[in-house]
Formats: sequence, structure tokens, C-alpha cells
Amino acid sequence: MNELTTAAPRQTFDLSPQTFDQALTFSQYLADSDMVPKDFKGKPGNCLIAMQWGAELGLKPLQALQNLAVINGRPALWGDAVIALVRSSPLCEFVIETDDGSTATCRVKRRGEPEQQRTFSMDDARAAGLLGKSGPWTQYPRRMRQMRARAFALRDVFADVLKGIPMAEELQDTPAERHMGMVDEVKPDPAPSAPTLPAYAADAFAANLPKWRDLVASGRKTGDALLAMLSTKASFSEEQRTQILALDAPAAAETVKVDPFVAEMEAAENQS
Repeated sequence: MNELTTAAPRQTFDLSPQTFDQALTFSQYLADSDMVPKDFKGKPGNCLIAMQWGAELGLKPLQALQNLAVINGRPALWGDAVIALVRSSPLCEFVIETDDGSTATCRVKRRGEPEQQRTFSMDDARAAGLLGKSGPWTQYPRRMRQMRARAFALRDVFADVLKGIPMAEELQDTPAERHMGMVDEVKPDPAPSAPTLPAYAADAFAANLPKWRDLVASGRKTGDALLAMLSTKASFSEEQRTQILALDAPAAAETVKVDPFVAEMEAAENQS
């Protein structure tokens, strides 16, 4: 009797990097290869970023490089990779695509939610300025309608599966951003500088100082208020400012009037 033997499981060779250093080395090998798309040829940095994008979407490194495209400076997934990711997700129940010759329809159902559908017609293509456009819209209009309807449906219903990444076929129809030149910086006009006031003449200052002293003594002005008023018409030296502010100081000595009766009483007390 022959004994049944169980074959050992087949080992699958996997080049997926496990560390950052391995990813750097692998990116360099990929950039030097002739089997990568032109966006990655000779560009190890692009290869590294594409591998990271693919890892976040669930793609192996080589799958990422074959299915990611850089269009108008943005990473995008080709439509076949998009539908593959959605169909492999446990959230997807079905994706059904149809076309009646004028309008493409994509019907999708997410688990636990009602069915949804998106369409893209020749009228939509005309409104978007795509009809008559050289390239795929002239050569394969049916396929391009299918990609547009697919993009709308899958990005709307399975945005979490696609991590917000757009579809390459859709981005190809978007005009590249144009550089509009340097921005003219508009600077506000500088505030006008205050006019320079003439210095207050020394002779006029000497002549007016007694008048200002009387004005302050009468209580109609303080030295500080007087200086503020005069400074609107002329500039004063530090010495002149000090003299005006000193007008607020009380008199050094005041004459005290003594009642005669009080004086006589004090004198009598001193004699006794």
C-alpha cells in the first residue's frame, strides 16, 4: 500500500522591501531597469513614492509601478487597477458596466447599502469639450465613456478603498496647470511722514516765558498741557521743555499772613 505524502507548500519569492534601506536599494534597481514605465525610469525617488502609494492601496511594488501614473504632476491609478482594487475589497458586492452606444453606465453596490449607478454620455463628453479631441476620445470613445462612468461610480461609493486617488483616464482629460507668471506684489503706500516743525526762537521763548508762567499760575493751563499745545506749532529743545514743565512746580516760598491778635498773645506768653 502506497503511503500518501503531503507536498510541502510552495515558497513564493517576494521582493517587497521590509525596511527603509531595502526600499531605497530596490528603488534604485527599479529606476535602472528597462521594465518600468517612463515616469519611473532613472527616477528612484518616484519609484520609492510609488511603492509607498501602492502599499497604502494594497498593491505590491511592481503592481504599483505598473498601475500608477503621474499625470499633470499628480499620482493616479489606471482604470483597470481601480476596478481590481474595488472588486477585491470585501465591501464590494458587484460592479456592472454597460453601454448602449451613446451612454455608459456603471452600477455598483457596497455591502449594506443600496445600489448606485453613474452614467456618462456623449452629451456629457460634448459639454466637457471632449468630442473631437485628438487621441483616445476620437479613437476609442466607447472605452473612454466607460472609464468616466467607472471613475464617478467607484470614487463616489468606494472612496475609502481607493484612498482618494483619482483615475488616470480622468486626469488625462484635465488641462495641465499653466504658470501664469510671477505674482505682482502690491504694497500699500507708505504713510506720509509728519512735517518737520521749526525750532522755537530763543528770543521769543525768553519773551513769552513770563506770560506762560502767569498763565499756569492762574490755573488756566498746566505746564504739561501748555507744552503739548505749543509743540503743534514748533519744536523745543530739551532745556526749553524742562523750563515749561517746571512752571507746574509750586512757589518756593509763600508769605504767611499772621493775625495781629495771635501775635500779641504769643509775645505775652514769651515774656512771662
